[in-house]
Amino acid sequence: MSFPKNPHRRTYLHLYYSLHSTHRGDGTYTQIDETHAHLNIPATFIYAPTLHERQIEVSFTIREDLNWKVATQLPHLKDNTYSALDLYYFMDSPTELSDHKVREFNIDNQTVKLALHDPGTEEDADAYFEKVKKVVIAEKEVFGALPTFDYGSYTFLACYTPNASGDGMEHRNSTILTSTRTLANGGMEGNIGTVSHEFFHSWNVERIRPKTLEPFNFEEANMSGELWFAEGFTSYYTNLILCRAQLISPEKYVEGLTGTFNYVWNSPARQFFNPIEMSFQAPFVDAATSVDPVNRENTFISYYSYGSVLGLALDLSLREKDLNLDDFMKLVWLTYGETEIPYTIENLNKSLNSYAGEEFGNNFFNNFIYESEIPRYNELFKIVGVSLSQNNELPYFGATVSITDDLNGKIQSNTKIGSPAYKAGLDKDDVIIAIHGKPFPSGIQFDVFIKEFKPKDKLSISFLRDGQERSTEVILESDPSFSIYLEEKEGIKPSKKILKARKDWLKTE
Repeated sequence: MSFPKNPHRRTYLHLYYSLHSTHRGDGTYTQIDETHAHLNIPATFIYAPTLHERQIEVSFTIREDLNWKVATQLPHLKDNTYSALDLYYFMDSPTELSDHKVREFNIDNQTVKLALHDPGTEEDADAYFEKVKKVVIAEKEVFGALPTFDYGSYTFLACYTPNASGDGMEHRNSTILTSTRTLANGGMEGNIGTVSHEFFHSWNVERIRPKTLEPFNFEEANMSGELWFAEGFTSYYTNLILCRAQLISPEKYVEGLTGTFNYVWNSPARQFFNPIEMSFQAPFVDAATSVDPVNRENTFISYYSYGSVLGLALDLSLREKDLNLDDFMKLVWLTYGETEIPYTIENLNKSLNSYAGEEFGNNFFNNFIYESEIPRYNELFKIVGVSLSQNNELPYFGATVSITDDLNGKIQSNTKIGSPAYKAGLDKDDVIIAIHGKPFPSGIQFDVFIKEFKPKDKLSISFLRDGQERSTEVILESDPSFSIYLEEKEGIKPSKKILKARKDWLKTE
Protein backbone atom coordinates (compact mmCIF):
# COMPACT_ATOMS: atom_id res chain seq x y z
CA MET A 1 0.00 0.00 0.00
CA SER A 2 1.32 3.47 -0.83
CA PHE A 3 0.33 6.88 0.47
CA PRO A 4 0.40 10.19 -1.41
CA LYS A 5 3.28 12.42 -0.37
CA ASN A 6 2.41 16.00 0.55
CA PRO A 7 5.41 18.14 1.49
CA HIS A 8 3.12 20.78 3.01
CA ARG A 9 1.42 18.39 5.37
CA ARG A 10 2.65 17.97 8.92
CA THR A 11 1.97 15.04 11.17
CA TYR A 12 2.26 15.61 14.91
CA LEU A 13 3.05 12.78 17.28
CA HIS A 14 2.47 13.39 20.97
CA LEU A 15 4.73 11.05 22.91
CA TYR A 16 4.83 10.88 26.70
CA TYR A 17 7.48 9.05 28.69
CA SER A 18 8.83 8.94 32.22
CA LEU A 19 12.29 10.31 32.88
CA HIS A 20 14.01 8.86 35.93
CA SER A 21 16.30 11.45 37.46
CA THR A 22 19.60 10.30 38.97
CA HIS A 23 21.57 11.50 41.97
CA ARG A 24 24.43 12.48 39.67
CA GLY A 25 24.35 16.10 38.58
CA ASP A 26 27.41 15.93 36.33
CA GLY A 27 28.54 15.95 32.71
CA THR A 28 26.71 12.78 31.69
CA TYR A 29 23.50 12.28 33.63
CA THR A 30 20.33 14.24 34.33
CA GLN A 31 19.39 15.45 37.80
CA ILE A 32 16.00 17.03 38.54
CA ASP A 33 14.94 18.22 41.97
CA GLU A 34 13.81 21.45 43.57
CA THR A 35 17.29 22.97 43.30
CA HIS A 36 17.53 22.63 39.52
CA ALA A 37 16.85 20.66 36.37
CA HIS A 38 20.34 19.68 35.24
CA LEU A 39 19.80 18.29 31.75
CA ASN A 40 22.36 16.43 29.71
CA ILE A 41 20.45 15.99 26.48
CA PRO A 42 21.32 12.33 25.60
CA ALA A 43 20.21 11.34 29.11
CA THR A 44 17.00 13.37 28.88
CA PHE A 45 15.39 13.08 25.45
CA ILE A 46 14.41 10.15 23.28
CA TYR A 47 15.24 10.61 19.62
CA ALA A 48 14.79 9.12 16.15
CA PRO A 49 18.20 8.42 14.56
CA THR A 50 16.72 8.45 11.04
CA LEU A 51 15.60 12.07 11.57
CA HIS A 52 19.01 13.30 12.69
CA GLU A 53 19.19 16.03 10.04
CA ARG A 54 15.93 17.70 11.03
CA GLN A 55 15.85 20.98 12.92
CA ILE A 56 14.70 20.70 16.52
CA GLU A 57 12.72 23.07 18.71
CA VAL A 58 12.41 22.56 22.45
CA SER A 59 10.38 24.50 25.00
CA PHE A 60 11.20 24.34 28.69
CA THR A 61 8.48 24.80 31.31
CA ILE A 62 10.39 26.31 34.21
CA ARG A 63 9.62 26.69 37.91
CA GLU A 64 8.83 30.40 38.09
CA ASP A 65 8.05 30.02 41.79
CA LEU A 66 11.72 29.07 42.27
CA ASN A 67 12.98 31.86 40.00
CA TRP A 68 14.45 29.40 37.50
CA LYS A 69 16.07 30.60 34.28
CA VAL A 70 17.43 28.74 31.25
CA ALA A 71 21.15 28.50 30.53
CA THR A 72 22.25 26.68 27.38
CA GLN A 73 24.28 26.99 24.16
CA LEU A 74 21.09 26.39 22.15
CA PRO A 75 20.01 29.41 20.05
CA HIS A 76 17.10 31.27 21.66
CA LEU A 77 13.90 31.65 19.64
CA LYS A 78 11.37 33.19 22.03
CA ASP A 79 10.32 32.98 25.65
CA ASN A 80 11.70 29.62 26.87
CA THR A 81 11.88 28.05 23.42
CA TYR A 82 15.21 27.13 21.86
CA SER A 83 16.34 25.47 18.66
CA ALA A 84 19.06 23.23 17.25
CA LEU A 85 20.03 22.92 13.61
CA ASP A 86 20.10 19.14 13.86
CA LEU A 87 20.18 16.24 16.31
CA TYR A 88 23.96 16.35 16.69
CA TYR A 89 23.98 19.94 17.97
CA PHE A 90 20.96 19.27 20.18
CA MET A 91 22.67 16.28 21.82
CA ASP A 92 25.75 18.45 22.37
CA SER A 93 23.84 21.18 24.23
CA PRO A 94 23.50 20.61 28.00
CA THR A 95 20.95 22.86 29.68
CA GLU A 96 20.67 24.12 33.25
CA LEU A 97 17.32 25.28 34.62
CA SER A 98 17.86 26.92 38.00
CA ASP A 99 18.05 30.11 39.99
CA HIS A 100 21.55 30.88 38.78
CA LYS A 101 23.62 34.02 38.59
CA VAL A 102 24.82 35.27 35.20
CA ARG A 103 28.05 37.07 34.46
CA GLU A 104 29.48 37.86 31.02
CA PHE A 105 32.22 39.79 29.27
CA ASN A 106 33.05 40.62 25.67
CA ILE A 107 36.32 39.50 24.13
CA ASP A 108 37.16 39.80 20.43
CA ASN A 109 33.52 40.65 19.61
CA GLN A 110 32.27 37.46 21.26
CA THR A 111 30.56 36.94 24.60
CA VAL A 112 31.80 34.61 27.32
CA LYS A 113 29.17 33.86 29.96
CA LEU A 114 29.14 32.24 33.36
CA ALA A 115 25.81 30.73 34.48
CA LEU A 116 26.60 30.03 38.13
CA HIS A 117 24.31 27.84 40.20
CA ASP A 118 25.86 28.31 43.64
CA PRO A 119 24.35 29.36 46.98
CA GLY A 120 26.99 32.06 47.53
CA THR A 121 26.80 35.82 47.42
CA GLU A 122 26.90 38.16 44.44
CA GLU A 123 30.38 39.16 45.61
CA ASP A 124 31.48 35.50 45.46
CA ALA A 125 30.19 35.29 41.90
CA ASP A 126 32.04 38.48 40.92
CA ALA A 127 35.31 37.24 42.41
CA TYR A 128 35.03 33.86 40.74
CA PHE A 129 34.19 35.36 37.38
CA GLU A 130 37.39 37.41 37.53
CA LYS A 131 39.29 34.13 37.79
CA VAL A 132 37.33 32.71 34.84
CA LYS A 133 38.20 35.76 32.76
CA LYS A 134 41.90 35.36 33.52
CA VAL A 135 41.77 31.72 32.40
CA VAL A 136 40.02 32.64 29.14
CA ILE A 137 42.59 35.33 28.33
CA ALA A 138 45.59 33.10 29.19
CA GLU A 139 44.29 30.26 27.01
CA LYS A 140 43.60 32.59 24.11
CA GLU A 141 47.29 33.53 24.23
CA VAL A 142 48.29 29.88 23.68
CA PHE A 143 46.42 29.64 20.39
CA GLY A 144 46.58 33.29 19.35
CA ALA A 145 42.80 33.63 18.95
CA LEU A 146 39.52 32.41 20.35
CA PRO A 147 37.53 29.86 18.39
CA THR A 148 34.65 31.34 16.43
CA PHE A 149 31.70 30.31 18.57
CA ASP A 150 28.73 29.36 16.42
CA TYR A 151 26.30 31.89 17.84
CA GLY A 152 28.80 34.44 19.07
CA SER A 153 28.92 33.24 22.67
CA TYR A 154 30.34 30.60 24.98
CA THR A 155 28.69 29.59 28.28
CA PHE A 156 30.19 28.02 31.39
CA LEU A 157 27.36 26.03 33.02
CA ALA A 158 28.67 25.86 36.59
CA CYS A 159 26.67 23.95 39.16
CA TYR A 160 28.42 24.08 42.53
CA THR A 161 25.97 22.57 45.00
CA PRO A 162 26.20 19.81 47.63
CA ASN A 163 23.85 17.55 45.63
CA ALA A 164 25.97 17.73 42.44
CA SER A 165 28.81 15.38 41.51
CA GLY A 166 32.34 16.47 40.64
CA ASP A 167 32.81 16.58 36.87
CA GLY A 168 33.53 18.61 33.77
CA MET A 169 32.36 17.97 30.22
CA GLU A 170 33.25 20.03 27.19
CA HIS A 171 30.82 20.96 24.43
CA ARG A 172 31.17 23.03 21.28
CA ASN A 173 30.01 26.37 22.68
CA SER A 174 29.64 25.58 26.37
CA THR A 175 30.88 23.33 29.13
CA ILE A 176 29.39 21.60 32.15
CA LEU A 177 31.21 22.28 35.44
CA THR A 178 29.92 20.48 38.53
CA SER A 179 31.22 20.15 42.06
CA THR A 180 30.00 19.48 45.58
CA ARG A 181 32.27 22.34 46.65
CA THR A 182 30.42 25.63 46.73
CA LEU A 183 32.47 28.79 46.22
CA ALA A 184 32.32 29.51 49.95
CA ASN A 185 33.36 25.95 50.79
CA GLY A 186 36.65 25.62 48.91
CA GLY A 187 35.30 25.99 45.40
CA MET A 188 36.76 29.42 44.80
CA GLU A 189 40.20 27.79 44.49
CA GLY A 190 39.27 24.13 44.04
CA ASN A 191 36.93 24.45 41.05
CA ILE A 192 38.89 26.77 38.77
CA GLY A 193 41.11 23.96 37.46
CA THR A 194 38.10 22.37 35.76
CA VAL A 195 37.34 25.73 34.13
CA SER A 196 40.87 25.76 32.75
CA HIS A 197 40.69 22.20 31.48
CA GLU A 198 37.27 22.38 29.86
CA PHE A 199 37.72 25.75 28.16
CA PHE A 200 40.97 24.54 26.59
CA HIS A 201 38.82 21.85 24.98
CA SER A 202 36.98 24.50 22.98
CA TRP A 203 40.13 24.40 20.84
CA ASN A 204 41.63 20.98 21.56
CA VAL A 205 38.95 18.34 20.90
CA GLU A 206 35.91 20.42 19.93
CA ARG A 207 37.60 21.90 16.86
CA ILE A 208 41.02 20.26 16.80
CA ARG A 209 39.07 17.05 16.40
CA PRO A 210 40.38 13.46 16.19
CA LYS A 211 39.11 11.75 13.06
CA THR A 212 38.17 8.74 15.19
CA LEU A 213 35.53 10.86 16.99
CA GLU A 214 34.06 12.49 13.91
CA PRO A 215 31.16 12.10 13.73
CA PHE A 216 30.43 11.06 17.30
CA ASN A 217 28.30 7.93 17.53
CA PHE A 218 25.54 8.18 20.14
CA GLU A 219 24.66 4.50 19.86
CA GLU A 220 28.06 2.79 20.08
CA ALA A 221 31.27 3.06 22.10
CA ASN A 222 33.57 5.69 20.61
CA MET A 223 37.20 4.51 20.64
CA SER A 224 40.01 6.92 19.87
CA GLY A 225 43.78 6.47 19.97
CA GLU A 226 44.33 10.24 20.16
CA LEU A 227 43.08 10.87 23.70
CA TRP A 228 46.65 11.18 25.03
CA PHE A 229 46.73 14.40 22.95
CA ALA A 230 43.09 15.51 23.15
CA GLU A 231 42.78 14.96 26.91
CA GLY A 232 46.39 14.56 27.97
CA PHE A 233 47.87 17.71 26.42
CA THR A 234 44.80 19.58 27.66
CA SER A 235 45.61 18.26 31.15
CA TYR A 236 49.19 19.51 30.79
CA TYR A 237 47.92 23.01 30.15
CA THR A 238 45.28 22.90 32.92
CA ASN A 239 47.50 23.98 35.82
CA LEU A 240 50.09 25.67 33.60
CA ILE A 241 47.34 28.12 32.59
CA LEU A 242 46.46 28.74 36.24
CA CYS A 243 50.10 29.59 36.86
CA ARG A 244 50.27 31.89 33.84
CA ALA A 245 47.04 33.57 34.95
CA GLN A 246 48.64 34.07 38.40
CA LEU A 247 45.95 32.00 40.08
CA ILE A 248 48.57 29.65 41.54
CA SER A 249 52.25 30.34 42.24
CA PRO A 250 55.14 28.90 40.19
CA GLU A 251 56.18 26.92 43.28
CA LYS A 252 52.73 25.37 43.63
CA TYR A 253 52.55 24.58 39.93
CA VAL A 254 55.96 22.89 39.77
CA GLU A 255 55.51 20.90 42.98
CA GLY A 256 52.04 19.94 41.76
CA LEU A 257 53.63 18.02 38.88
CA THR A 258 54.91 15.41 41.32
CA GLY A 259 51.82 13.26 41.78
CA THR A 260 51.06 12.78 38.08
CA PHE A 261 54.75 12.26 37.30
CA ASN A 262 55.07 9.45 39.87
CA TYR A 263 51.79 7.85 38.86
CA VAL A 264 52.86 7.56 35.21
CA TRP A 265 56.55 6.76 35.37
CA ASN A 266 56.39 4.38 38.33
CA SER A 267 53.56 2.39 36.77
CA PRO A 268 54.30 -1.11 35.47
CA ALA A 269 51.55 -0.61 32.87
CA ARG A 270 53.95 0.93 30.34
CA GLN A 271 55.30 -2.54 29.62
CA PHE A 272 51.86 -3.54 28.32
CA PHE A 273 50.48 -0.53 26.42
CA ASN A 274 51.68 2.70 24.80
CA PRO A 275 49.73 6.01 25.04
CA ILE A 276 47.66 5.18 21.95
CA GLU A 277 46.60 1.84 23.40
CA MET A 278 45.85 3.45 26.77
CA SER A 279 43.56 5.86 24.89
CA PHE A 280 41.66 2.99 23.31
CA GLN A 281 40.54 1.88 26.79
CA ALA A 282 38.41 4.97 27.41
CA PRO A 283 35.06 3.14 27.05
CA PHE A 284 36.11 0.84 29.88
CA VAL A 285 37.56 3.35 32.34
CA ASP A 286 36.14 6.86 31.89
CA ALA A 287 33.09 6.74 34.20
CA ALA A 288 32.16 3.34 32.77
CA THR A 289 30.82 0.83 35.28
CA SER A 290 31.57 -2.85 35.53
CA VAL A 291 31.55 -5.58 38.14
CA ASP A 292 34.44 -7.47 36.53
CA PRO A 293 37.54 -7.83 38.72
CA VAL A 294 40.36 -6.04 36.90
CA ASN A 295 44.05 -5.38 37.40
CA ARG A 296 44.23 -1.83 36.09
CA GLU A 297 46.68 -0.84 38.84
CA ASN A 298 49.24 -2.78 36.81
CA THR A 299 47.93 -2.54 33.26
CA PHE A 300 46.45 0.94 32.77
CA ILE A 301 47.66 4.54 32.97
CA SER A 302 45.10 7.28 32.49
CA TYR A 303 45.56 8.96 29.11
CA TYR A 304 44.88 12.25 30.91
CA SER A 305 47.96 11.74 33.08
CA TYR A 306 50.11 9.97 30.48
CA GLY A 307 49.48 12.67 27.90
CA SER A 308 50.05 15.39 30.49
CA VAL A 309 53.59 14.30 31.36
CA LEU A 310 54.34 13.76 27.66
CA GLY A 311 53.11 17.30 26.96
CA LEU A 312 55.51 18.51 29.66
CA ALA A 313 58.38 16.56 28.09
CA LEU A 314 57.61 17.83 24.60
CA ASP A 315 57.34 21.43 25.80
CA LEU A 316 60.69 21.34 27.60
CA SER A 317 62.34 19.43 24.72
CA LEU A 318 61.16 22.08 22.28
CA ARG A 319 62.38 24.87 24.58
CA GLU A 320 65.80 23.22 24.49
CA LYS A 321 65.71 24.08 20.74
CA ASP A 322 64.38 27.63 21.37
CA LEU A 323 60.92 26.46 20.32
CA ASN A 324 57.86 25.80 22.51
CA LEU A 325 54.66 23.79 22.75
CA ASP A 326 52.46 26.90 22.48
CA ASP A 327 53.62 27.55 18.95
CA PHE A 328 53.20 23.90 18.01
CA MET A 329 49.63 24.03 19.31
CA LYS A 330 49.07 27.18 17.22
CA LEU A 331 50.26 25.28 14.14
CA VAL A 332 47.91 22.38 14.89
CA TRP A 333 45.10 24.88 15.49
CA LEU A 334 45.62 26.66 12.17
CA THR A 335 45.99 23.37 10.28
CA TYR A 336 43.25 21.24 11.80
CA GLY A 337 41.27 23.38 14.28
CA GLU A 338 40.40 26.59 12.52
CA THR A 339 39.78 24.62 9.32
CA GLU A 340 37.95 21.87 11.28
CA ILE A 341 39.69 19.12 9.34
CA PRO A 342 39.74 16.00 11.58
CA TYR A 343 43.29 14.84 12.31
CA THR A 344 45.02 11.47 12.76
CA ILE A 345 48.07 10.53 14.82
CA GLU A 346 50.09 10.54 11.59
CA ASN A 347 48.93 14.13 11.00
CA LEU A 348 50.22 15.18 14.43
CA ASN A 349 53.53 13.47 13.71
CA LYS A 350 53.89 15.33 10.40
CA SER A 351 52.94 18.64 12.05
CA LEU A 352 55.66 18.17 14.68
CA ASN A 353 58.12 17.28 11.89
CA SER A 354 57.14 20.47 10.09
CA TYR A 355 57.51 22.59 13.23
CA ALA A 356 60.63 21.12 14.88
CA GLY A 357 62.32 19.07 12.15
CA GLU A 358 61.78 15.54 10.90
CA GLU A 359 64.40 13.95 13.16
CA PHE A 360 62.98 15.58 16.29
CA GLY A 361 59.36 14.84 15.42
CA ASN A 362 59.92 11.22 14.45
CA ASN A 363 62.05 10.57 17.52
CA PHE A 364 59.32 11.91 19.81
CA PHE A 365 56.57 9.82 18.23
CA ASN A 366 58.66 6.66 17.78
CA ASN A 367 59.99 6.69 21.35
CA PHE A 368 57.11 8.07 23.40
CA ILE A 369 53.86 7.62 21.44
CA TYR A 370 54.34 4.41 19.45
CA GLU A 371 56.55 3.07 22.27
CA SER A 372 56.56 3.75 26.02
CA GLU A 373 60.05 5.03 26.75
CA ILE A 374 60.76 7.64 29.42
CA PRO A 375 61.93 11.11 28.31
CA ARG A 376 65.18 12.44 29.83
CA TYR A 377 63.44 14.57 32.44
CA ASN A 378 66.55 15.19 34.56
CA GLU A 379 68.17 17.16 31.74
CA LEU A 380 64.94 18.81 30.62
CA PHE A 381 64.03 20.11 34.07
CA LYS A 382 67.45 21.71 34.43
CA ILE A 383 66.64 23.98 31.47
CA VAL A 384 64.05 25.78 33.63
CA GLY A 385 65.73 25.40 37.04
CA VAL A 386 63.64 22.52 38.39
CA SER A 387 65.00 19.69 40.54
CA LEU A 388 63.98 16.04 40.21
CA SER A 389 65.09 13.91 43.15
CA GLN A 390 64.47 10.66 45.06
CA ASN A 391 65.01 9.83 48.71
CA ASN A 392 66.76 6.44 48.75
CA GLU A 393 66.47 6.26 52.56
CA LEU A 394 62.67 5.92 52.53
CA PRO A 395 61.32 2.33 52.60
CA TYR A 396 58.88 1.04 49.97
CA PHE A 397 56.33 -1.74 50.52
CA GLY A 398 54.32 -1.64 47.26
CA ALA A 399 50.70 -1.99 48.37
CA THR A 400 47.92 0.20 49.74
CA VAL A 401 47.09 -1.07 53.22
CA SER A 402 44.36 0.20 55.53
CA ILE A 403 44.08 -0.62 59.21
CA THR A 404 40.83 -2.39 60.05
CA ASP A 405 38.76 -1.99 63.20
CA ASP A 406 40.42 -5.06 64.69
CA LEU A 407 43.88 -3.53 64.03
CA ASN A 408 44.78 -5.73 61.09
CA GLY A 409 46.08 -4.43 57.77
CA LYS A 410 43.93 -5.10 54.72
CA ILE A 411 45.51 -4.74 51.27
CA GLN A 412 43.08 -2.57 49.35
CA SER A 413 44.28 -2.95 45.76
CA ASN A 414 46.35 -5.24 43.57
CA THR A 415 50.01 -5.15 44.58
CA LYS A 416 52.20 -3.37 42.05
CA ILE A 417 54.19 -5.60 39.72
CA GLY A 418 57.84 -5.70 40.78
CA SER A 419 57.22 -4.22 44.23
CA PRO A 420 58.33 -5.90 47.49
CA ALA A 421 54.74 -6.90 48.33
CA TYR A 422 54.23 -8.35 44.84
CA LYS A 423 57.48 -10.34 45.01
CA ALA A 424 56.40 -11.71 48.39
CA GLY A 425 53.19 -13.05 46.87
CA LEU A 426 50.81 -10.69 48.67
CA ASP A 427 47.61 -9.71 46.87
CA LYS A 428 44.44 -7.64 47.12
CA ASP A 429 42.18 -8.48 50.11
CA ASP A 430 44.97 -10.26 52.01
CA VAL A 431 44.76 -9.27 55.67
CA ILE A 432 48.09 -8.73 57.44
CA ILE A 433 47.67 -9.84 61.06
CA ALA A 434 51.26 -9.56 62.30
CA ILE A 435 54.75 -8.34 61.37
CA HIS A 436 57.61 -10.10 63.17
CA GLY A 437 54.95 -11.84 65.24
CA LYS A 438 53.49 -8.57 66.57
CA PRO A 439 50.16 -6.88 65.68
CA PHE A 440 50.00 -3.29 64.48
CA PRO A 441 50.27 -0.68 67.22
CA SER A 442 46.98 1.06 67.93
CA GLY A 443 46.31 4.47 66.33
CA ILE A 444 48.97 4.41 63.64
CA GLN A 445 48.42 4.13 59.87
CA PHE A 446 50.31 1.55 57.85
CA ASP A 447 52.27 4.04 55.71
CA VAL A 448 53.48 5.75 58.90
CA PHE A 449 54.25 2.44 60.58
CA ILE A 450 56.33 1.18 57.65
CA LYS A 451 58.59 4.26 57.84
CA GLU A 452 60.03 2.87 61.07
CA PHE A 453 61.98 0.43 58.87
CA LYS A 454 64.69 0.92 56.25
CA PRO A 455 65.26 -0.31 52.69
CA LYS A 456 66.59 -3.91 52.65
CA ASP A 457 64.90 -4.70 55.98
CA LYS A 458 63.19 -8.11 55.94
CA LEU A 459 59.66 -8.25 57.35
CA SER A 460 58.24 -11.58 58.48
CA ILE A 461 54.53 -11.24 57.72
CA SER A 462 51.59 -13.35 58.85
CA PHE A 463 48.40 -12.81 56.83
CA LEU A 464 44.97 -14.24 56.16
CA ARG A 465 43.79 -15.22 52.67
CA ASP A 466 40.31 -16.69 52.31
CA GLY A 467 40.28 -17.24 56.07
CA GLN A 468 43.49 -19.31 56.03
CA GLU A 469 46.57 -18.06 57.85
CA ARG A 470 49.75 -17.88 55.78
CA SER A 471 53.20 -16.33 56.07
CA THR A 472 55.72 -14.66 53.80
CA GLU A 473 58.79 -12.43 53.90
CA VAL A 474 58.86 -8.94 52.42
CA ILE A 475 62.23 -7.33 51.66
CA LEU A 476 61.72 -3.56 51.63
CA GLU A 477 63.24 -1.47 48.84
CA SER A 478 63.98 2.22 48.36
CA ASP A 479 60.95 4.36 47.61
CA PRO A 480 60.89 4.96 43.81
CA SER A 481 58.88 8.18 44.17
CA PHE A 482 60.26 11.44 42.78
CA SER A 483 60.00 14.94 44.21
CA ILE A 484 59.80 17.93 41.87
CA TYR A 485 60.48 21.48 43.03
CA LEU A 486 62.22 24.72 42.07
CA GLU A 487 66.01 24.64 42.53
CA GLU A 488 65.80 27.57 44.94
CA LYS A 489 64.31 25.16 47.51
CA GLU A 490 67.73 23.47 47.62
CA GLY A 491 69.51 26.78 48.02
CA ILE A 492 70.60 26.81 44.35
CA LYS A 493 70.54 30.18 42.61
CA PRO A 494 69.63 29.62 38.94
CA SER A 495 71.47 31.58 36.27
CA LYS A 496 69.87 34.47 34.40
CA LYS A 497 69.56 32.23 31.34
CA ILE A 498 67.67 29.59 33.32
CA LEU A 499 65.42 32.16 34.98
CA LYS A 500 64.57 33.61 31.58
CA ALA A 501 63.75 30.13 30.25
CA ARG A 502 61.51 29.54 33.27
CA LYS A 503 59.83 32.91 32.78
CA ASP A 504 59.17 32.12 29.11
CA TRP A 505 57.71 28.75 30.12
CA LEU A 506 55.49 29.92 32.97
CA LYS A 507 54.88 33.42 31.52
CA THR A 508 55.66 34.97 34.90
CA GLU A 509 57.06 38.38 35.68
